[in-house]
Amino acid sequence: MQSNKSGDGRSENSAIVKFLRNLVLILLFVVFISIMYNFQNKEIATETALLSDAIFSEEIQGVFIRKEKPVTYSGKGVLSYKVVDGGKVGKGVIIADVYPNDEQITRNREIAQLERELDILEKIQNPGTLESAQPTLLSVSISESYRTLLYSRDMKDYATVRHEMENLVVGMSTYQIITQQVSGFQQQIVDINARLAELKAAAAAPVETIKAQESAYFVSYCDGYESELTPDNLDKLTVEQLRSITDRKSEEPSIAGKMIEGYSWYLAGVIDNSRKLYSIGDTIYLRFSSSAEKFDGKIVDLRDEGNPSRTIIILECSRFDENMVGHRVVRCELVKGEYRGLKVPREAIRFDDVEQEVTSADGSTGTATVNTKGVYIMKGEQAMFKKIDVIYEGTDYVLSKVYENDPSYLALYDDIMMETEGDKLNE
Repeated sequence: MQSNKSGDGRSENSAIVKFLRNLVLILLFVVFISIMYNFQNKEIATETALLSDAIFSEEIQGVFIRKEKPVTYSGKGVLSYKVVDGGKVGKGVIIADVYPNDEQITRNREIAQLERELDILEKIQNPGTLESAQPTLLSVSISESYRTLLYSRDMKDYATVRHEMENLVVGMSTYQIITQQVSGFQQQIVDINARLAELKAAAAAPVETIKAQESAYFVSYCDGYESELTPDNLDKLTVEQLRSITDRKSEEPSIAGKMIEGYSWYLAGVIDNSRKLYSIGDTIYLRFSSSAEKFDGKIVDLRDEGNPSRTIIILECSRFDENMVGHRVVRCELVKGEYRGLKVPREAIRFDDVEQEVTSADGSTGTATVNTKGVYIMKGEQAMFKKIDVIYEGTDYVLSKVYENDPSYLALYDDIMMETEGDKLNE
């Protein structure tokens, strides 16, 4: 009886061991399958669709062409200009005074500088300003002037820089007075008035006065191209001519400067238009190192003289800028377009048949299967085809337009598959 019980116990133990062994083998097999599945999925690299910016542009050597007329005088004496380069003047306005030597010009500059200083000091000493000034408000005003000054400096707006510097001096000096750091600036005012009286007593009248004969912009130099580079001669420009033009200043002693008529001006240069990227009538942006702004330029002429890699491009702009009158030749960036879209690697682009709405020649609409450009994305554990609308092409990537309300297009943060199962089968 005891031997039978022992045999039954061993049978039960053997069955349990077999069950546990089989269970372990099944679990190992499941783990192995899971590892292999995850390993295969990891082999398919993905890249997240993110927004990116791109600029299509190229740099050229540009030549300014404007309606220009030289301004002359006797050529005897030294010029003291009353108008800054690029300043607008009306008919009869004094452009410059002529003095026999530099001494009088130096004296006049000192008079002008002292008069500005006197004006600032009188603003500070004004009783009304001192009575109404509050330290807290002055502190805020000083900080605001300082920020505006720095911004204007970065934007190369030098007229505003000068204005804000004077405001800063007035604010800080007034703050010193009302906080009793200084008693005032009355003695400085007395000294400046005394010096002004001395300088004005020795001042002499100009021997000649140059006035504007018409309303225009004034520039204090000529380069000799004024009669050659005109809007009337645009169709006669050649590649060799444009490449030979350099910045220079006329040595003629009777030249006082030139008048620039109107707002419109032209920019001419040489580009490679072999890919027909530019067309007459296109509007593109112009950027110059001398100005922080962008200018709209319209292409009015393209002439390749039989060789599109040496195409003359002429652009017209109708907005005048005083910062761009100091040179005839400039480095200019032609900005064809600025784009923002979802960045897609070129190697991820695929084509697939997609059912979509089409319009026939007679105007009726319907659906048809169209071989469409797009990418495959990972949606959970499934691959899904999404269309792309290319708005810019880079070297190894494209930008696709964002369609927020159309789920058939690639969306922000989609995981773009760099390869698909079909790619593996074809290897």
